[in-house]
Amino acid sequence: MAYGVSVAGKWAYRSYLNTADQRIFGQGIFTFTTPSTTTLKGTLDMGGGLVLDLDGSVRPPDKGSPLSVAIKGYGRAGTKTEGWEYDYDAFLGYQWPSGVDQVPSLVGTVIRAKPHNGGPAGVTASFIAVKQS
Repeated sequence: MAYGVSVAGKWAYRSYLNTADQRIFGQGIFTFTTPSTTTLKGTLDMGGGLVLDLDGSVRPPDKGSPLSVAIKGYGRAGTKTEGWEYDYDAFLGYQWPSGVDQVPSLVGTVIRAKPHNGGPAGVTASFIAVKQS
């Protein structure tokens, strides 16, 4: 565990389009490993054979900013996600000093980095990921 909270493990993920109706953009389970205190690997499993392979970095807290992550998600060759590419950026949700049973969360945004399945690049969504026990 680095910086007080480990990002390694499973996180329930849900993203919402940055539009007035805030429709769900994606959901699934992030599974992270941390080969070092500053690197992240893993998957985003959205069910139904939709899986992205993840490669990212963990940025330590700095000058009042919380721990954060920057992640690239890549579709798998030969699957429904082939050619997909997404970028994720998130901060560790504030840990309330008087919080009761607070679970770590990541709060951030995601962008479709490459077009796929008729959807254009550049679509953005906000997301939250909640650490699973």
